[in-house]
Amino acid sequence: MREREPMGKDKRFLDKAYSVKTDAQTRSFYDQWAEVYDEEVAENAYQQPRRCAQALAGLTAPSETTILDVGCGSGLSGIALDVAGFQTIDGCDFSPGMLAKAGKTNVYRRLFETNLNEPPMDAPDGRYDAAACVGVFSFGHVKAEALDDILRVLKPAGALVIGLNDHFYEEGSLTTRLELLESEGLMEILDREHGEHMPGTGLKGWVITARKH
Repeated sequence: MREREPMGKDKRFLDKAYSVKTDAQTRSFYDQWAEVYDEEVAENAYQQPRRCAQALAGLTAPSETTILDVGCGSGLSGIALDVAGFQTIDGCDFSPGMLAKAGKTNVYRRLFETNLNEPPMDAPDGRYDAAACVGVFSFGHVKAEALDDILRVLKPAGALVIGLNDHFYEEGSLTTRLELLESEGLMEILDREHGEHMPGTGLKGWVITARKH
C-alpha cells in the first residue's frame, strides 16, 4: 500500500480557525477542513477528546448513559466517548461536511445538523443523561449563550463536560455564563482541570465538568 503523503501547507486549516467571523463563514470553513481535519489535529496531538471523555466517564455509568456530542465535528470526540465505554451517542454539528465524516466512524446512533447560535436544536427537553462540548466554544464560533439550550436537552442531574483552550477560557464569556447559570440555580460547576489541549501548538486548555440541577 502506498504511504499517504503529508499535507501540503495549502491544505492546512488550524492556524486559520480564528479567522472566521460569521455563521456562513464557519460552515464553509469546516466543510473544507473536514477532509484533513483528523490528520491535522493528530499531528498536533489533540488531547481534549480523550480528557473530556474520561472526565465524563467519572460522573456517569457510561454503558447506561445517553449522551449528546455537541459540535461533534469529524467524530473524534465520539470515538473517545466510545473508547471510554459510552454506547448510546448522538451527535450534532453545523457543518454537513463534518457530519458526513462523523457518520463514517460508526459510533453514533443519530447525527443531526444544528446551528447552536440559533436555538433550539432538534432535540426535546430532557432527552440526554449527559452532553459533551469538546472544542466547541471559541472565537467566532459558538457563543456562550448556547449553554442554555444545551442544558435544556439534559435530564435533571444530567452531566456536562466542556473542553476549551486557554485563549477562549481567558476571554471570559463562557466562564461568566457558567457562573451566571450556577448563581441562578440551574447547574453546579463541579471541577475545572487545566492541562494539555494541543501540545503540538504549545497550547494548553481546560476541562470543565458540571451537573444540571
